[in-house]
Amino acid sequence: MFKSARRILTAILSATLVAGLLTPSIAAAQIPYLQLPAQSPKYAAIVVDANTGEVLYAKSADSPRFPASITKVMTLYLTFEALSEGRIHASDMITVSARAAAQAPTKLGLRPGEQISVDDAMRAIAVKSANDMAVALAEYLGGSEERFAALMTLRGQELGMTNTRYVNASGLPDNRQISSARDIAILSRAVMRDFPQYYSYFSIRSFTFRGQTMTNHNHLLGQMPGVDGLKTGFTSASGFNLAASATRDGKRLIAVVLGGSSVAGRDNHMEDLLDTGFDVMARRDRGETITVAQSLFEGPPQGGPVYRPTTEQGDSDQEGIQIVLADNPAAPGGSMAPIADPPAPLRAVAPKKTAPPKKKPAGEWGIQVGAFKDKGQARAELGRFKKRFDNLLDDAEGQVADKVGGYFRVQFDGMTADAARNACKTLKAKRQVCMVLAP
Repeated sequence: MFKSARRILTAILSATLVAGLLTPSIAAAQIPYLQLPAQSPKYAAIVVDANTGEVLYAKSADSPRFPASITKVMTLYLTFEALSEGRIHASDMITVSARAAAQAPTKLGLRPGEQISVDDAMRAIAVKSANDMAVALAEYLGGSEERFAALMTLRGQELGMTNTRYVNASGLPDNRQISSARDIAILSRAVMRDFPQYYSYFSIRSFTFRGQTMTNHNHLLGQMPGVDGLKTGFTSASGFNLAASATRDGKRLIAVVLGGSSVAGRDNHMEDLLDTGFDVMARRDRGETITVAQSLFEGPPQGGPVYRPTTEQGDSDQEGIQIVLADNPAAPGGSMAPIADPPAPLRAVAPKKTAPPKKKPAGEWGIQVGAFKDKGQARAELGRFKKRFDNLLDDAEGQVADKVGGYFRVQFDGMTADAARNACKTLKAKRQVCMVLAP
């Protein structure tokens, strides 16, 4: 069915437009209905021109979804960043902690106290999707997986991933860890743009460690011409996910499919999207003004997906969450009902003291050192920074900014431009994420 459908992908032209991207004079290539896409509440997809960033096709691209092991693309992004800055080296040896060794499969299976090189850990993540190695790298780079996850979220925000929050480095169970097809495409584009020297890790088809050879879960590598990455993901809750990139005739596309019902269904649908995307680009080169259609044929609308925690176990990287259909008038069009943040921790009330007079700000610049969904966590991070970097930030005023885009941002204001830049340079050297805030 899928192969025959692929032969007629561009046979039907429609006047359907990609919202916000094209004028009414542009026609669209319509994708026939396949079994995978629109009726599943887990489904989302996007196709992007990697060179220009143009969205050629999008379906539920901003709707929250469970990324599963595609999470590890960000884990490797931060590892590539550390390598490129010389903070770590591929030959460095990582000691596996008890926490890392205890991660659920899929994993490499090292025992607590055993060591592995950064290079082998990255290969195990890219090929086998090893959860234990993701945690080992997170602890090596961030001191703890929790701290590393905060850095992942902050870096995602800086890249423009507005619908993403990370709480672990692997994609294993936590109902707070969500992303979207668009955000995953943004990350995929960023990793090949920012670290082309390391992108080949996503192209490795097999990896041998201690005599055991493992093959990549991305079956399109070597099967579909031009595909050279990136990452698969699966849990019962997320369905079968895939972020893929391919080149053809000097052009590169990035595509993301989330919520597939099977490996074959997901992979065939990915091929359909990439084939159609490349066909559209070739037609444009011949002077046609077409794009991939915005919508697939859909059945009647169903209730929006509601995310609820479960205790089911057993999948290779089990998310521990299920998506159930429910009548949800507050979430039309398949959007997700808001997830309540955990309550802020209780704090003892200290006696009031007379506040000292405020210093006159030295400047209008500032820095941002964290972004958190929970205000209590943001306040705790602010206190930690003040205590640890008191001398560096002595003249700056620390605060937790008002919630914007779902996040409370930890900031230090009232700095000169040079002070802000120097502070970020020093903090990054100490493996602290920092972003300069211009007035």
